[in-house]
Amino acid sequence: MAAAPPSYCFVAFPPRAKDGLVVFGKNSARPRDEVQEVVYFSAADHEPESKVECTYISIDQVPRTHAIMISRPAWLWGAEMGANEHGVCIANEAINTREPAAEIEALLGMDLVRNGQGELDIPVRRSWAPKERFSCKTRN
Repeated sequence: MAAAPPSYCFVAFPPRAKDGLVVFGKNSARPRDEVQEVVYFSAADHEPESKVECTYISIDQVPRTHAIMISRPAWLWGAEMGANEHGVCIANEAINTREPAAEIEALLGMDLVRNGQGELDIPVRRSWAPKERFSCKTRN
């Protein structure tokens, strides 16, 4: 399998960014003819024990999700990058490895960007504030 082309994230802080703003961005290494959508989702309350349908699997839904704006390939549920109503930003990056991928349906990295799951503690839609979540946990 060929390695994915590089994708890069960037952040510009004042004084490099004007008017005291922070600028967050990412290029995409997706195919050039793949449609990218920029989509807004309102904050929402969810029923207890409800599920959310991700790209390939369903996961437990949290009681409340926050408003988000994301950029995503039109065909999948997840996101390349996004920001929530509290200013938390996150982006997907390709990681090349020598280990073969498991042949099971699972969450994509882009699904984690959009909604997060127990192993990733910096989700866009489930985090309350920028300083609340900044750890990333992985399994061996």
